[in-house]
Amino acid sequence: MKRIIFVLLVVTSFAFTSNAQNTSSEYTTAIGVKIYPAAFTIKHFVKENRAVEGLAYFWNYGSRATALYEFHGDIPGVDGLKWYAGPGVHVGFWSNKWKKDYPDRDGGIAIGIDGIGGLDYKFKGVPIDIFLDWQPSFNFVGYNYFEGGWGGTGIRYTF
Repeated sequence: MKRIIFVLLVVTSFAFTSNAQNTSSEYTTAIGVKIYPAAFTIKHFVKENRAVEGLAYFWNYGSRATALYEFHGDIPGVDGLKWYAGPGVHVGFWSNKWKKDYPDRDGGIAIGIDGIGGLDYKFKGVPIDIFLDWQPSFNFVGYNYFEGGWGGTGIRYTF
């Protein structure tokens, strides 16, 4: 918990001291948080309609790092609203609580592939971006399974 509070304080102080505020309906880089499961997110556009995103998840059964490559497209008629989709990979580590609650499953490490699809809205006039997505994944190292329940909503500060 102390780590999460520290990271939030650093992100907040960086956001308020940055001179590179983005107030248009486009952005190059954004950093923020995602809700369910809890994650820190950073997204960076490598081309006009291509972005890479990193996610660091923390929940009661462990932690997971995910890297995604996303294709973005405009939604006509709504300035700042984009759809996005793409592939990715993840590596996760199960906690002792996972091993205790599920002793019949492989514990330790989980490695797999991800997909993502969602909507991204950048507010014009303020450096804020909100998003909603679905992130199905499949673990193929560690406990093998399909996970269709990941995804969520979040908010990011844009640069």
